[in-house]
Amino acid sequence: MIETAKSNDCEPYEYLEYVLPEIPKLKCGGDHGHLLPWNMPKTE
Repeated sequence: MIETAKSNDCEPYEYLEYVLPEIPKLKCGGDHGHLLPWNMPKTE
């Protein structure tokens, strides 16, 4: 996860802060696309 975040120009810590709270909310294996690093909302 860390290396994928880095390779997609995401700060690893920010990505983990974004994705880890969302994982328990997933209903099935197919609805995780919004959690991929390239879909992470940009922060400034």
